[in-house]
Amino acid sequence: MTEFSELIRLDKGQEAVPLQIIDTAGFDAWLAAQPEPRRQIIRANKFAGVATSIVIFPEECAAGFAVAIGVPDSEKLGIWCLAKAAESLPAGTYRLGNCDIGDAAIGWMLGQYRFNEYRDEKIPTGPRVLLTNEPGRMASAVLQAEATATVRDLVNRPAADCGPEALEAELKALAKANNAKITVTSGEPLQSGFPMIHGVGKAATREHAPRLLELTWGDERNPRIALVGKGVTFDSGGLDLKPSASMRLMKKDMGGAAHAIALAQMIMAARLPVRLHLLVAAVENCIGPGAMRPGDILKSRAGITVEIDNTDAEGRLVLGDALTKAVEDNAELIVDFATLTGAARTALGPDLPAMFANDEELAAELFAAGQAASDPVWRLPLWDGYDEMLASDVADTSNSGGTFAGAITAALFLKKFVTGETKWAHFDTFAWRPTAKPGRPKGGEALGLRAVFRYLAEKYPVR
Repeated sequence: MTEFSELIRLDKGQEAVPLQIIDTAGFDAWLAAQPEPRRQIIRANKFAGVATSIVIFPEECAAGFAVAIGVPDSEKLGIWCLAKAAESLPAGTYRLGNCDIGDAAIGWMLGQYRFNEYRDEKIPTGPRVLLTNEPGRMASAVLQAEATATVRDLVNRPAADCGPEALEAELKALAKANNAKITVTSGEPLQSGFPMIHGVGKAATREHAPRLLELTWGDERNPRIALVGKGVTFDSGGLDLKPSASMRLMKKDMGGAAHAIALAQMIMAARLPVRLHLLVAAVENCIGPGAMRPGDILKSRAGITVEIDNTDAEGRLVLGDALTKAVEDNAELIVDFATLTGAARTALGPDLPAMFANDEELAAELFAAGQAASDPVWRLPLWDGYDEMLASDVADTSNSGGTFAGAITAALFLKKFVTGETKWAHFDTFAWRPTAKPGRPKGGEALGLRAVFRYLAEKYPVR
């Protein structure tokens, strides 16, 4: 993983390349103040302060050059406005001369993220270091960049190297680093105690056998929050086999687990005053002699019987058992992440995670946190009128609601397992970026992660 803490350093007056932030509104005045030779270079490069544009020109400093960067608004830097510069500038140390960095430090670091675990030739690019005079914000920026990279790394790895056993190793390492407790339920205890998790993953090989991974951390006297992640490490669709085009990216079907793991990492690193309960249902949805069949009926941990209408609607099954366990352990708040439905992507596209919540205040605060963190989420309704779409003739419910409102019926299925007064939010996230943007390369992506962390940090502040 990129050492993000090395990319943001405290400004102690060391030698650095000057960076100037320019927007289109202030460009003409800025250009008029430049010496004529510099104006010629700027015009030759067609730089006009347009967002993400960059121009390099000679300067009397140790490096011999300075840089101007176009941004949408020079008064308030957005999180991604420096990411393109961080991707493309020469290695070296840089200093902003005319504004505070703020959250743009996160984009500066993530602009240098690369997933190179499987490349024979590493790209020989040195670090671009940004100096800051805001030491109080450095730790938070690094924390958010590191957690985002955790999601990206986990999702980008091929399923052969990121099966249930790899997620178990990830949680064990996280627990060891933070003095947390880890519990792994597999084999017969999983079959009897979490039958839907077992039912989805039972066709996998012994190495990739299904398991429920639980991590607990923090003072037991603190408010208890649960993070639940869908950890389907590869989804063939089961016997209702996906077509090859739909299966191609199914290594990312554990993206919900990646988000939950990264959020737990942030909570523990920030020492939020909570009692954390992380639950990852880790399975591979395979075909084989033990695979669940359309028409099978599974009895959930909650006692609800579920008719399998579609074996490709498996993520909600493993989440149902994990949510039941979180409720049993008296969490006051449950947040789950899952790459659950194509319907959510059809409705909201790749950038907006669908958010569902059973509490109006919780939904409003999560939405506001997403806006403040430049990590937007969008609420969809838990419309009870569609619950009848999940009806079964032979069981308490079906696992699939049919053609319409797929994201909503999936959320309504999960809602059946969140009982009592527990506040609950469900994020149907894509965990993938199909096309690159500055600071956000094609591949695994964290969507909704920083929004939820901001909400939790505000609700459970460190005293």
